[in-house]
Amino acid sequence: MNLLAVVGSPRKGKSTDTLVDKAIEGFRARAGDSCVRKIYLMDYDIKFCRNCLACRESKTEGPIAACAIRDDMEQLKEAVLDSDVLIFGTPVHMGYATAVMMTFLERICWTFGKPGRKVFTVTGCPLPRTGRKRKAAIIVTSGIVPPVYRRFCDWASKQIKGVVVDSLNAKVVGDLYAGDVEHRGVEHYLIKAYKLGEKLA
Repeated sequence: MNLLAVVGSPRKGKSTDTLVDKAIEGFRARAGDSCVRKIYLMDYDIKFCRNCLACRESKTEGPIAACAIRDDMEQLKEAVLDSDVLIFGTPVHMGYATAVMMTFLERICWTFGKPGRKVFTVTGCPLPRTGRKRKAAIIVTSGIVPPVYRRFCDWASKQIKGVVVDSLNAKVVGDLYAGDVEHRGVEHYLIKAYKLGEKLA
């Protein structure tokens, strides 16, 4: 089983990174001899989507549509393709995922998804290009907003879940909102992160 952890925080070794590591630890405790890879999106050259629609309009029968942009997403897409299990970790910036995580998700949407799903009266929403089933977990951190006010400042979890389900054919087994870490400390959430990792296995 291959686990890919995607970290959208611009700061290594801080709250988001620490909780992702704890989730990986929980996964390893249950999954045993699995391949685990963690990537920091800030380490890669990921350009903004140009909305050229080349990926969305692709008729490929393969699991990934080609993108017109040539950058590090080429290797990152291969890492996603090889994954069975995914962990997404990001702090919330103004309630949303970080800019680098959003850019990554935009570039994933139509390369891994194709038009074909109907939502309410809207047709052409993303449908996974592959039948390969995955599992995913989402970790979101906030420096000052406690969990009781999560609904007012966490749109990141829903954003990530949408791409994970619609494009990557993954079931989200759980999510963790680690709020007010500046006062509570990341230690307050370590056990929850560990248990979330266990659920992925």
